[in-house]
Amino acid sequence: MSEAVTVGERPTEARLMNMVFPDHTNHLGTLFGGQALAWMDMASFIVASRYARTTVVTARSEQVDFNQPIHKGDLVEVIARLVKVGRSSMNVEVEVITENLLTGERKLCTRGRFVMIALDPLGQPTPVPQLPGAD
Repeated sequence: MSEAVTVGERPTEARLMNMVFPDHTNHLGTLFGGQALAWMDMASFIVASRYARTTVVTARSEQVDFNQPIHKGDLVEVIARLVKVGRSSMNVEVEVITENLLTGERKLCTRGRFVMIALDPLGQPTPVPQLPGAD
């Protein structure tokens, strides 16, 4: 049941799945904003690391919109997509989607952008390959 995986692929998307447990929530039973940001940053880190194949760090998070509450017991899918590459920077768009496990209803709850920087072994910014099809 194993499939061949091509070594050297540079994925441009990462997905994380998490359950919202009581220790992730505030007094209203909804997900702490900081927890959502941590999951979004982790997904950004994973997609940028897999694409750059070097050490990466978060340089910035910007325009994070919390549009819908996320409740205790929800399944959360965090989708991070690499949308732009600079010399050493990578712009990642992240969506947080909830799913009610009993009904299957899915909702887009949170969106944001993160900028990740590729570093060389000395901790200095290092070039990243351009996205396929980018001019």
